[in-house]
Amino acid sequence: MAAYAKIEDVQSRMTRTLSAEEKKVITSLLEDAAVMIDDINSAVKEDVKKVISCRMIIRAIGSGTDTVPIGASQGSVSALGYSQSWTIGGGSSGELYISRAEKKLLGFGNKIGSKSPLEF
Repeated sequence: MAAYAKIEDVQSRMTRTLSAEEKKVITSLLEDAAVMIDDINSAVKEDVKKVISCRMIIRAIGSGTDTVPIGASQGSVSALGYSQSWTIGGGSSGELYISRAEKKLLGFGNKIGSKSPLEF
């Protein structure tokens, strides 16, 4: 499967320079992101798929100078006790996932109705 974004697209959205090793990993992650996006809605515009792909990758590898992990919904910092804790909503740090806002861009979720898990 072809990826919807390129390494350059991811790099342009980051505050740091990617290493050669990260670029190798990102190539594979972009293909994984494309599979995940198409599983939800393959009929979405290419530019939406590109944006979502980039956001997924940056969330997984980190953008660099962030003091709060991307995707964190809660956090705390202490001073002399050297303590940090973060709550990641929707996934975990380093995991490739599609956020709630991105699912909305893909036209998934927040629809009225229900579906039985026993019916296909």
